[in-house]
Amino acid sequence: MAVGTPLAFVVFVDGFLLLMLAAAMAVPMIVDAASGSRDWRSFAIAAAITAYVGGMMTLSSRGRGGQLDRRTGYMLTVSSWLAVAVFASLPFILSPLAATVTDAFFETMSGLTTTGSTVFVGLDHFPPGLLLWRSMLQWFGGAGIVVTAIVLLPRLSVGGMQLFRAESSDISDKPVARLYQLARLTLTTYVALSVACTIAYGLAGMNAFDAVNHAMTTISTGGYSTKDASIGYYNSVSIEIVGIVFMIAGALPLVWWARLADQRARAFTQERQVPAFLAILVAGIVMATAWNVIAGHMTFEHALRLSAFNVTSVLTDTGYATTDYSAWGSFAVGLFFILLLVGGCAGSTAGGIKVFRWQILLAGVGGHLKRMLSPHRVLTTRYGNRVVDDAMIGAVRNFFFMYLLTFLVLSLGVMTTGLDFVSSTSAVAEAMANAGPGLGPLVGPAANFAALATPAKWLLALAMLLGRLELSTVYVMLLSAYWLA
Repeated sequence: MAVGTPLAFVVFVDGFLLLMLAAAMAVPMIVDAASGSRDWRSFAIAAAITAYVGGMMTLSSRGRGGQLDRRTGYMLTVSSWLAVAVFASLPFILSPLAATVTDAFFETMSGLTTTGSTVFVGLDHFPPGLLLWRSMLQWFGGAGIVVTAIVLLPRLSVGGMQLFRAESSDISDKPVARLYQLARLTLTTYVALSVACTIAYGLAGMNAFDAVNHAMTTISTGGYSTKDASIGYYNSVSIEIVGIVFMIAGALPLVWWARLADQRARAFTQERQVPAFLAILVAGIVMATAWNVIAGHMTFEHALRLSAFNVTSVLTDTGYATTDYSAWGSFAVGLFFILLLVGGCAGSTAGGIKVFRWQILLAGVGGHLKRMLSPHRVLTTRYGNRVVDDAMIGAVRNFFFMYLLTFLVLSLGVMTTGLDFVSSTSAVAEAMANAGPGLGPLVGPAANFAALATPAKWLLALAMLLGRLELSTVYVMLLSAYWLA
């Protein structure tokens, strides 16, 4: 890639995002100052540094912007997430916590990618500004994820996401207007759901501060909590029901919510991801409940309560927990491992491989088997009212191959740091799926990632970024052809 206008455009946008990040730091700064915490100074210093760098970047590249072509889109996607993650980690480093660069970057990357894995303990006694900042990172990350997944990734033909090109929608007549209105519609829905979730948590018994924080991390399917015990701290059926409802809301396509208001039943049947996702959720809850009744000797009511919340949290890749579900036995651990890889719907804040890719992969396998019986038969694979061609099926297959290969390589890398097989593989799987805690006693829901070696934390932070940016967005930049073209 020739250095010039495309690079200047990327620098300008990244700088603008840093300026927005600096402005956002004023919110936890004010909260800390109002509560009497001296930690407001760390946010003030972090905001000043971030604003200075962001201002220099925008001023140095101002007026030299260009068109967002495909190569520039890849660079912008990767660089923006990295730039924001680096500077958003400053409050953790400068705060009284004095977090190491590794821990601060890990926590920030986990927040922005809405993974929810944490290296911090003693959250119940954290300054309110830092707790709010963690929640804000996930909320901003969720908004960025939705816009990236709906507007940018389909245009870059990433992993079958071209199935959801904005040009195929009926939002407007002009492609540019479609993208603008699509982004505005999704963000409006995102904010509306966040407000509704905040009110619901308040009515369920949370105080205002906890309700705001948990609403931001529920809708973003991020899973950060203001308590070490997560949602289990409250031991409230009402709060758990609110969590279930809004975790599901965040894992469904946000545009679909807006269309549901107009089209209702038609919108439900046309978006094939939605009924499939809900069917998987119900099946997971039924299996976990039955297992806990039979093998765990729980009452049906208790098993249903624990299973409904924790299965929803795992499938939506949120990361909340009300109990140590990794202690439920081998079947439950295996079930949860599968569910976190399935993930939510495309166009949602949830992570994982995404339901639509599993549907397309299975449709492609079915078509292949039918051709084995009738080699000359002409078959058309459809996804709802859209035709899925061989190129799209190939893109999904390539995604699965890259996902598996990346998972294996990173798992081996984490094992070299001394972590056991189950902890290593589950930690990498949850990081790539942006799912929160892993499985087992070391990285499961009853523990956190503080004890991991420094190299393991960096590998997992990389896994979070790769999983959130759909792999190929990053990998394409490793090709010499990308830089020489």
